[in-house]
Formats: sequence, C-alpha cells, structure tokens
Amino acid sequence: MKLAITGKGGVGKTTLASTLARLYADEGRTVLAADVDPDANLGLALGLSQEEVDAIVPISKMRTLVEERTGANAANKFFKLNPYVADIPDTFSKEINGVKLLVMGTVDVGGSGCVCPEHVMLKSILSALTYRKNDVVIMDMEAGLEHLGRGTAANMDQFVVVIEPGARSVQTYRNVKRLASDLGVSRVRVVANKVRDERDEQFIRDSIPAEDLLGFVHYNAEVIDADRQGKSPYDFSPAAIEEIRKIKAILDRDE
Repeated sequence: MKLAITGKGGVGKTTLASTLARLYADEGRTVLAADVDPDANLGLALGLSQEEVDAIVPISKMRTLVEERTGANAANKFFKLNPYVADIPDTFSKEINGVKLLVMGTVDVGGSGCVCPEHVMLKSILSALTYRKNDVVIMDMEAGLEHLGRGTAANMDQFVVVIEPGARSVQTYRNVKRLASDLGVSRVRVVANKVRDERDEQFIRDSIPAEDLLGFVHYNAEVIDADRQGKSPYDFSPAAIEEIRKIKAILDRDE
C-alpha cells in the first residue's frame, strides 16, 4: 500500500496519516511514514516527544550525505540526477510505535522550482519508497505535488486529499486532482475531516463525487487535546480511530 496524504495546512492530514500508519503497524505490517510537509509534525502525531522531534535532522539538511550521493560540492557544480538512495529510508528513519519515520525536509526555492542536489535527493528517495513492494508507505505531503515526478506518482496506490467542509478546501481537492491528472494519476480520493453535523456531511456529498469520497472524520475534542499536548491522536481518541479504521478498510479493499 502506497498512500500520499495531502491537503492544506491545518485540515488534519497529519492526524489521518499518523493514525493510518499506526493501524497498519498494529497489524504487523512494515510501515514507513515519510514527512514531506515543510511544517513537519508527523513525528509528534506518531508519538515522539518534542525533544525527539527537534533532534531529527531532515534529509534535505544532511549536506554531507547529499554531497556524497550526488557528487555535488563547492568545487563541482555537476551532480548525479539518479543518486543511490535505496538504503536511506532504513538507515535514517526513526522507529516509533512500530512505524519507521523518515523526515524529508524541504528545499527553499524561488520561481518555478529548482534542479538542485537536495531536490534531486528528495525526489529520488520518494521514488525509491514506491518500490518497497511489501511495505506500507504513507507520505504526509503538502497541498502541492511538486516533489512527485510522473514515475513516482504513477506508482502510488492512492492520493488522499483531506478537506474540511468549506469551499476553499473543496477547491484544494480539485487542484490536487488536476495536478495528479497531469502526472498521469486518475485515482484521487477524499477524506472529510472536522465534520460537525448532517449539514456538513451533505455539503461534502454535494461537492465531492461519490466514487472519490472515502469517508468522514467528525470534529473531535479529544484530537484537539492531543494536538494541544503534542501527543499522538491514536492514544487519545478511540472514536476518531474507529472512523479512520473504516476508511482504512476501504483502502485495503482497493489494494
């Protein structure tokens, strides 16, 4: 199972990504969770302490590693576009509650992007993750899909957009679906989070095609409390876990 979880900041995609990761880990599956969001907090959601999260150096900031694998340095501006990275997920991930966490980091770029050693490394690692045949790979992405090349995107089983009941969130889903289509991917699904009542549910059903809607996660004060305390929602909210477990069952049927 290879999942890319995306959505705007604050909609709850990290809650979904971390809970799915721990549900799969509880089944005895090998799970690798990649934090590809610049606002990296997947570690907290999986159960790491703030001190442990602060101690993690993102892959994009490992200058020596990037130079070693790509051949780029101050004296050499030419570098490999396909560096060897297959060992990186296991070597540099941190295990928590049965999940291997790999913090990718981000590359600060201007304009339309860059072709720089750090960016090449991130794209190569993401591509390598999709070839881990028997593993569950869950990528906690930002709203865009800039890190994913055509080949990497085509190897994903699902793109899951987390939205809230609102027009701007629905627009994010449509943008992601368009971007995914440009990469040759047709399967983009939706999880509606922070749903309060039947009106919210109906708004989502009216806005999202039925075949794209995976399910609802209702507004939950226990999840808010977990986030406030920097704890894993998996350890705080049985109700949210059960709702996400039902979503997982649908994903499993598609695997």
